[in-house]
Amino acid sequence: MRATPLDGRKAKEGAMTESAAIGNLDLAALVSSRICHDVINPVAAIANGLEMLGEEQDQGMRDAAMDLIRKSAAQASAKLQFARLAFGAAGSAGAEIDLRDAEKVSREFVQGSGKHQLAWQGPAVTLPKNKVKLLLNLVALGVVALPRGGVVSAAIDGTPPDVSFTVTAKGDSARLTDQVKSLLLGGNGVTIDSHSIQPYYARLVAAASGMTVMAEAAVGEVVFKAA
Repeated sequence: MRATPLDGRKAKEGAMTESAAIGNLDLAALVSSRICHDVINPVAAIANGLEMLGEEQDQGMRDAAMDLIRKSAAQASAKLQFARLAFGAAGSAGAEIDLRDAEKVSREFVQGSGKHQLAWQGPAVTLPKNKVKLLLNLVALGVVALPRGGVVSAAIDGTPPDVSFTVTAKGDSARLTDQVKSLLLGGNGVTIDSHSIQPYYARLVAAASGMTVMAEAAVGEVVFKAA
């Protein structure tokens, strides 16, 4: 494995690439687009299920429609609850977040698709909001690293508030793409869009947390560390 330290360098101003920093308005727009992208499929499925209920008389089909609505509503709720902590302000400056809440939203987010499992190891304590946001964004990157599914493990070590995080993604076709790696490193000329905003945002939160992030890749495994 090769570890790459992420120094939290500032992005430079520019047109949605790392060569010139994204402004606040563009950052807000891309994060909003990412959240919308994540919830559009389950919301659309709910709409389809409701349409089926309005048209179908067959009880078997109606039961299938209700099952679709229930599952899709749970997925949409899980994604929104996760986004609220991973991207949201979560209170005023200096606010802290309970890791039990972070674990709950992470578990529902990771396991909602049925392809991924979450293993969580850490104390039931509160941490500064930006550190928790960083942890959740690394968990999300762990899911991205497992396109075919697998296990995302999150470990919190140390004595609060001086903690370290290790998020490990294990599974078939586990991968750390060049785009994700470059955005975590702050590489120049990398296009940033709603699909790739997560690693860019994670780097910003790491810098705000006073933490350094590392990424490691091997066959069947990707590891993100922050300390």
